[in-house]
Amino acid sequence: MRVGFFGAGRVAAALAPAVAAAGHSVAFVASRTRPGAAALAMQLPQPCSFLALPLAQPPPPADLYLLAVPDAAVPEVLASVAWPVGARVAHVAGALPLAVFGAAPLVRGGVLYPLQTFSPGRAIAWPTVPLFVEAADAATEAALLALARSLSQRVQLLDSAQRLRLHLGAVFASNFTNHALGIAHALLAEAGLDFGLLAPLVRETMDKALAAPTGPFAVQTGPAARHDAPTLAAHAAALANHPAWQTLYTQLSQSIQAAAAHPPGPA
Repeated sequence: MRVGFFGAGRVAAALAPAVAAAGHSVAFVASRTRPGAAALAMQLPQPCSFLALPLAQPPPPADLYLLAVPDAAVPEVLASVAWPVGARVAHVAGALPLAVFGAAPLVRGGVLYPLQTFSPGRAIAWPTVPLFVEAADAATEAALLALARSLSQRVQLLDSAQRLRLHLGAVFASNFTNHALGIAHALLAEAGLDFGLLAPLVRETMDKALAAPTGPFAVQTGPAARHDAPTLAAHAAALANHPAWQTLYTQLSQSIQAAAAHPPGPA
């Protein structure tokens, strides 16, 4: 399969080499800056062209065009490119609905969403990454499933509403958790303590949450879960120099207690 990439950021930098390693060819890389596109193109095992956006002419031929650009840029790229009639175009966003392709009636739209966090220098074990596919027609769905299955052992069809809920859950599980770890890192650093001290606790917390048969709420621990008022007050006082974190601590503690009192069920 010939795959053209729009975007040269974190997702494209991880996905394009994986596509090439799976036996497909990357037809081109197009990015807002030509040097950015060139940098990604030169990482690929086979030579490919690199282009700057916006394109002055139709994109080079490809079996599939992947829009690995920020969500807000997808409508702009769809509107600015002179797509070949019937081109298969897919975005890789979690929160962007398939309906975004309604503004580009000449293309056959789809979604190839990888449920993973991407950072420079971090290797991705693609066979374990869940990939979610949605498409406006059966042929595009089949093409996306074929590409996804060449990359991962965990491929699933998912509609836009389910994908949005999945993406929201991923933000809580990954982005918000990482932010909380950042706060922990800062607090320990202020006290001259090594952040690595938390490593066994963090690993056990995640392992226990993932293994809990009825979900993480059932294995919640800590002063909020115990309604330990003196400890909660001491922690809040210790955060006096960080009022935003103090507010967050209070809100999370209240949320823990509310979840224990009224366990959330399926919406």
